[in-house]
Amino acid sequence: MSSAPPSYKGHRYPVEVISHCVWLYFRFPLSFREVEELMLERGVIVSHETVCRWCLKFGQGYANGLRRRRPRPGDKWHLDEVFVKINGERKYLWRAVDADGTVLDILLQSRRDAKAAKRFLSELLKKQRQVPRVLVTDKLRSYGAAHREAMPSVEHRSHKGPNNRAENSHQPTRQRERAMKGFRSTGRAQRFLAAFSSISPHFRPRRHLLTAAGYRTEMTTRFDVWSQITGSTGPPVGA
Repeated sequence: MSSAPPSYKGHRYPVEVISHCVWLYFRFPLSFREVEELMLERGVIVSHETVCRWCLKFGQGYANGLRRRRPRPGDKWHLDEVFVKINGERKYLWRAVDADGTVLDILLQSRRDAKAAKRFLSELLKKQRQVPRVLVTDKLRSYGAAHREAMPSVEHRSHKGPNNRAENSHQPTRQRERAMKGFRSTGRAQRFLAAFSSISPHFRPRRHLLTAAGYRTEMTTRFDVWSQITGSTGPPVGA
């Protein structure tokens, strides 16, 4: 996969405006109209429909660029699933994180049976191209069946109590779900969460482990990475 910034050919707005709007939407619990209002305060007139199109077009590309720059994931993977309401119907969001809480993959499915667990594990292995040393899940039997078929050589630990690494990773999604007043379709939710799961954590270092100066240095580094993967060179017009 190429690491070059995406092409902005045909767009009349500069990359700094486009990338800043996408950053605002995926980093903070904002609607497209709220992003429009924030840009207007900066003197940039852009409609919420345009912001929506930018997020759909560039969000996943930016997320992929960030993912390629991440360190190799740890060898202990935590899996968990949580239900979400999409247009009034219950769906299940499957999530895998490593021991540092880095999101490895997410997948929305209609069920949480063995077939769904196998599909998620298969997609996870395909994307990561490596096998973990340990797999940590809750007591859901579907994980055991999927584990025996997909990665029988891997140690599987199932806990009755909370799987904190994975469950904590659900919290930003829950916050965003409330702010968006729910998701409208499975496809749109999958696209949003796939990009959100890479972009939002990139700007959420574990602040409680850093000094104020260390936090500012870390965030500066992360903004530099964002500029590199988006191809922007500075703040948006009007900043």
